[in-house]
Amino acid sequence: MAQTESAEREQYLSFTLAGAPYAVAILRVREILQYAPPTRVPSVPAWIRGVMDLRGAVIPVVDLGLKLGLVETAITKRTSVLVVEADLSGERSTMGLLADAVSEVLELGPKDVEPPPAFGTPVPPEYLRGAVRTEDGFVLLLDLERALASELDARPGADAGAAAHEATP
Repeated sequence: MAQTESAEREQYLSFTLAGAPYAVAILRVREILQYAPPTRVPSVPAWIRGVMDLRGAVIPVVDLGLKLGLVETAITKRTSVLVVEADLSGERSTMGLLADAVSEVLELGPKDVEPPPAFGTPVPPEYLRGAVRTEDGFVLLLDLERALASELDARPGADAGAAAHEATP
């Protein structure tokens, strides 16, 4: 039975965003990079900070704080870029996500994860896979596909993306 329980355990990378703890499935994380300013791109939503070169591939850098309706990520010496893969519109997409700082790897079993709170979270509950109790409170587990899919489908040139950019000062 112990072998079955360990097989069901999943690892999550925890990080802070707008001062609060979040985590994503570690299988979605390709690597963690120290922040370097991305190249700005015109006519994209404000939550896309620009693009970066990842060994010859150009990937978008998403300010996850802005994307989730929080605050813009302040750049500090601890700011990191999580290079993640997400299935968006039936395609595997690679992108960088800004995080205030990376914390630790959490190993969680099904019994550790509680359903996402229906209210009272700083991000919409549909963007969450669940919540985990820790010594310091709760860590919210993000569902990357749900959190990123809606507006990433409206890439530059699409009406929604252009409207979001135009609404930004």
